[in-house]
Amino acid sequence: MTIMKEEDYMNILTATDIVKNYTGKTLLDEVSFGLDDSDKVGIIGINGTGKSTLLKIIAGAEKPDSGKIVMANNLKISYLEQNPVLDDSKNVLENVLSVIENGVSQVNWSLEGEAKSILNRMGFDNYSENVANMSGGQKKRIALVRAILTKADMLILDEPTNHLDAAMAGWLEDYLKKYRGAIIMVTHDRYFLDQVTDRILEIDDGKIYSYDTNYEGFLELKAAREEMVLATERKNRSLYRTELEWMMRGARARSTKQKAHIQRFENLRDRQKPVEKEQLKMASVSSRLGKKTIELSNICKGFDDKKLISDFTYIFLRDDRIGIVGRNGCGKSTLLKIIMGYENADSGSVDIGTTVKIGYFSQMNEYLDESMRVIDYVKETAEYIETPEGRITASVMCERFLFTSQLQYSLIGKLSGGEKRRLYLLHVLMQQPNVLILDEPTNDLDIKTMTILEDYLDSFDGIVIAVSHDRFFLDRVAKRLFVFDGTNLRQFEGGYSDLVAAGGYDTAYDIAGGSSSKTTQSDESTTKTAKDKSSWKQKGPKLKLTYNEQREYDTIEDDIAKLEEKISECDEMMVKNATDSGKLNDLLKEKTKLEEQLDEKMERYVYLTDQLEEIEKNKKLKNESMR
Repeated sequence: MTIMKEEDYMNILTATDIVKNYTGKTLLDEVSFGLDDSDKVGIIGINGTGKSTLLKIIAGAEKPDSGKIVMANNLKISYLEQNPVLDDSKNVLENVLSVIENGVSQVNWSLEGEAKSILNRMGFDNYSENVANMSGGQKKRIALVRAILTKADMLILDEPTNHLDAAMAGWLEDYLKKYRGAIIMVTHDRYFLDQVTDRILEIDDGKIYSYDTNYEGFLELKAAREEMVLATERKNRSLYRTELEWMMRGARARSTKQKAHIQRFENLRDRQKPVEKEQLKMASVSSRLGKKTIELSNICKGFDDKKLISDFTYIFLRDDRIGIVGRNGCGKSTLLKIIMGYENADSGSVDIGTTVKIGYFSQMNEYLDESMRVIDYVKETAEYIETPEGRITASVMCERFLFTSQLQYSLIGKLSGGEKRRLYLLHVLMQQPNVLILDEPTNDLDIKTMTILEDYLDSFDGIVIAVSHDRFFLDRVAKRLFVFDGTNLRQFEGGYSDLVAAGGYDTAYDIAGGSSSKTTQSDESTTKTAKDKSSWKQKGPKLKLTYNEQREYDTIEDDIAKLEEKISECDEMMVKNATDSGKLNDLLKEKTKLEEQLDEKMERYVYLTDQLEEIEKNKKLKNESMR
């Protein structure tokens, strides 16, 4: 490790006593910090604390109410806004290469080759396409390419990983780690923060706290800081009680010493006391789910000449935790819309049980009447809900979702984009669904909200189906993945990291955004089978079988016996039809197919038996270590 001396770093920006108010709320309260030329900084905090506002102030897009920003001479800044605006009169490539020089927009064609290469990685292959009718996510990716191509000393990025699939985010990680210059960004992607940043700025109640570490180190240092603050408060409380007793005995300010004693008491009495942060928490409030859930049979779907989903069949189990992954545009959201009934499949059927109650958290918030107050919007869904803790009112639920009593009576129009997203999530959960369908749930949610949502999903008594590019979220929540492999959906047991470790995620294919390797149907079937086997063979040691594995183990011996019986029947039929070559050939094909199924079942049986033996061994070791 190379240790750099303090003089090796050059300060390029100093912020002093920055104050910023918005709609009557103080976002930044006399905050000060500096940036060096090689800093890789992540800004975190709950939605509505002023993260994007701080980036705008640094970029010069907004001015502080007071305080000042001092920058190095000739400092060049490239800024990716949270909601960038493109020139609809220009195509994709022209928007990426557009630069402002002396107040005039020009196209820098010298970067054409590099621009096309990065655009390809971001899923664009038609560089001459007009951007006017593109989605917000596509425009954000185009603006991202423009931002990182712009030669600058400081790169300012507001939510750069929103609308990127996992492979794109991985490529951007590698690119930014090698970036020669300072980076300051807002992102809620925890793996991304861990890999790219070496410093965290946390905005909390208008103040900024700096941590010279990545996200994982920040969690440890923040916990230590909060514990130190609380320990100091406990000490001050004890001292205050002692001083109060002294005052009540009749202190007289007759001497300088006694005056100082009284002043100390008054300082303790009037001190600003730290408040232990309210956590976004919510007990599971799902309604009862019957035996019949959601059954998908032979679903096929395409648009124009592009086929997205081929012959997909699945019956959701009552405790399923499903993550759906694949490159942008492959059909993930379309599958969710087919389940919801918002899109019709070209063929196949969706059968939903009578007790199923779906809560759908879409990529875009539902329409929010910005003239309504927060509390009124929540009460429209329910005045109260029944939980294992008892009846909880809409107001209490708002508080648990970090909407203070003051915010509850604010107009929705005054909320930040992230706060509106959190309010929409509260609205969905208060419907008490027993099936949660989440389409990119982590977009625009702060890390604190995501963490508590993940904890909530742990105890959710129902089915969770989530489309997400957030690798941390998938690892935390998903127990099974549906992986888009061309137009086929392949099942994998485990989370995102398990999938990558098993070699089951074609990263190069997803980054390129092109077509998969050209193989015959039989080759694809063989590859699929091999990957499916690797997915269950390469799982690490565990303390119990999963619910589905236990169900499979309970019936696998019967399945093997039935296959053996069918093979015997085939042998008997082959003897009877020895002179009929056509019939004999059909029976031989059937027997070969049954023998392949039997081999696979036997291999699976050996694997599950080995797992049970390993589990018993692990339990025994654990029990011995606890004695």
